[in-house]
Order: sequence, then structure tokens, then C-alpha cells
Amino acid sequence: MESFKKEINDPHELRVVSSLIEGKDYFLGNLPFENCQDQLDFIWEKKQKTKALITFGITKTGEAISLPKSPFGGFWIVDSSSSASLESFIEAIVAELIHRGIKSIAISQAPKPYEPQTDLINYLLVKSGFEQENVLSHHFFLGKKKIKKLAQKASPKLQSKRKISDIKISHSTISNFGFLKEIKSWNTQKGYDITLDDNRIVQQVSEYPNRYFLITLSKNGEAIGYSLAVKLTSNSLYYFLSAINPKIPVKNGGELILTELFQLAVEQKVDFIDLGSSDLHDGVNHKLMFFKSRFSNDISNKITWVKKL
Repeated sequence: MESFKKEINDPHELRVVSSLIEGKDYFLGNLPFENCQDQLDFIWEKKQKTKALITFGITKTGEAISLPKSPFGGFWIVDSSSSASLESFIEAIVAELIHRGIKSIAISQAPKPYEPQTDLINYLLVKSGFEQENVLSHHFFLGKKKIKKLAQKASPKLQSKRKISDIKISHSTISNFGFLKEIKSWNTQKGYDITLDDNRIVQQVSEYPNRYFLITLSKNGEAIGYSLAVKLTSNSLYYFLSAINPKIPVKNGGELILTELFQLAVEQKVDFIDLGSSDLHDGVNHKLMFFKSRFSNDISNKITWVKKL
């Protein structure tokens, strides 16, 4: 697809290209999305230097979504930009999407640890007529040195618990996908509503095998628990999927899995761990939030914004 350029105000300009052309550290923006007729990067440039960008999936029904079936999408600030410049970027995006006949925009802005300017972006979206559709609270553990310190402190306790309960815990890259079926089954038995897209996960792992890791909890050689960890960005580790066989209860099983997650984070030399949200359909999952709070030192919201055009 040919690049599209439109000068908005000197010295900035908007460039729109296929999202499959230019690689991004947040690799989900590089992958094709089902039911999207187009995938576009909106790039804000000054003197041919990228200042900020956002990726949209354009559906056949005229919706621009950043990003479909992903933990989040939203704006990424590549180089220092003023609030006035970022506001002009939002205005340019809206104008171009209207020109393309788009009916609505949905943006799930990444929490602050991923994008330090998220608070400013959320403010500017409100001022640009976007409305909050949803908010999810994510627990984080921030700081490379702090992650290493916690992992070192937890390691002796982990070894002790493994010996007492005859439990083994390990992590590895993914060689097969049988664990997805078990995660679905175990969570269904617990009454959780599971909307897991197996094909999407297989596609993502196949394209970026070095970004995915499987943590396995086993007893007497049998896997009884799993967690999928993903490096959504090169400096982060996302706690994505997790389940323990409800028929084989293990004391502190969840704690063992998270402790192994920290060991993996040290190996990968990431700056922070994202433990994800703790939500129920009808409210807050306080029990899960309390558990994650023991392994986190920060909370940041992921907000989904919408605008009808």
C-alpha cells in the first residue's frame, strides 16, 4: 500500500501506511487481524522524524479500533512532543478517518508503565470529544533491580515449598499448544467465562516464538497448572493466562507460579511486570486484586475511549 501524507500544520504532517509495513516493538500491531479490511499506522512526523504513532484495525462495518482482540492499542510517543502537537495529531486522525468514511473510533490506551504519557493522552482524548467506555485496573511490579531483589528473596522459599509438596515449577518457550485446552477446561470447571481464541494465540506464538513463555506447575510428573507470559514489548513481561487443575488442589500454587514469573523476568531483563486486570462481569474481583497486590508495587488503568463520527 502506498504511503498517504497530509500536511496539517507546519512543521508536522500525518503519514498513513499499512501497519504490516513498519515493524513495532509492540509486536501485536504488526500482525494481521481477522475481519479487518485494512490495518493502518497513523504516524505523526516532524521533518521526516516520527514523533508519535497509533495503529488501527479498520472493520468492514466502518469501525476504527486500536487494537482488535488485543490487550490494548493506543498511542505511542516516540519522541518528545508538546500537548499542542499531540492534540493536533488526534485532530488529524479524526479528520482523516472521517474522510475515509469511518463511523466510529475505539482506542484502548495502554497503561502508564507502557507509555509514560498515557495520562496526558487520556486528558487530550477527553478534550477531543472521546468518551470513556471501559476502564480496567492493572497491577504492575516496576523496576528491574526491584524485580531481581524480590526474585532472589523468594527463591529459597520456592525451593522449600517444592521439596515439601513434591512440586516442580519451570518455564520454557512453547513447543506445543496442548496447554490451551487444559487452561480452558480448568477455568470452565471453576465457572469462569472463557473467551480464548486458540488460533490467534497459535498465530502470535508462531510469528514471535521468542516473545512467549510457558510456566508449568507439575506434581509427580503431571502438569497441574500453567501460566502464559508474553513480552508485549521488549522491556516488559505480561502475565496473560493462568489456571490450576481444580481437582488437584495445591497449597500456594498461584504463589509458586508468580514466583517463577519473577525468575523469568530476571532472565529476560525486563523493566516491569504486568499482572493484568482483576475483573468480574458484575464488578471487581477483590480476592484476585488482593492476591496480585502481594506481588505488585503499582496500579495503572487501561481506559477504552470511543467517539462516534
